[in-house]
Amino acid sequence: MTSLLLSQQIEENLIAEFFQKSEGQWRSERRYYTLPDGETKEMVSAIRIRFLEQGTPELIHLAKLHNLSDEIVLFCGAEVTWDSQESVTGRQQSKGRTLFGALGTILYRDRGFATSKPVTADYHFTNPQTLCLHTEYNGSVFEEELKLIGTQYRTRQSIISRAGEQQMIGQYLEKRL
Repeated sequence: MTSLLLSQQIEENLIAEFFQKSEGQWRSERRYYTLPDGETKEMVSAIRIRFLEQGTPELIHLAKLHNLSDEIVLFCGAEVTWDSQESVTGRQQSKGRTLFGALGTILYRDRGFATSKPVTADYHFTNPQTLCLHTEYNGSVFEEELKLIGTQYRTRQSIISRAGEQQMIGQYLEKRL
């Protein structure tokens, strides 16, 4: 087995473990900083994560959205549903679902942060608890880091850039319910 295939297999095993450890109900508290003025927005979300094994109908559907051939099978994935409100006003902000599916070092998504179209992200792990994503579409770059802290907490940080300049930073603390 070549070192590239071995590396991809290790990443697939790590992402499967990460998704399995993330499965469950979470309360996400986050703050978005708009740059360069520093305007902040605070949000709270109820999040549900469900691990998807290879061959599930959701992963087959996701592969079709990305026009992958029938021979290409996504290794594993996750379904994430959320319901978000503004922290201060309690006003509903968004509610929805996103599918993720992994193959090699590519994470396939049925939608992006700022688009309803399917997108892909390159992913890697800095250690088994820290998943890093790099996504580009519509002239924007999204750098994300998700970190498991024990079994009860996760942190996330997202940096959104356009034309080489950072536009927004999102910081999240997620507590398992």
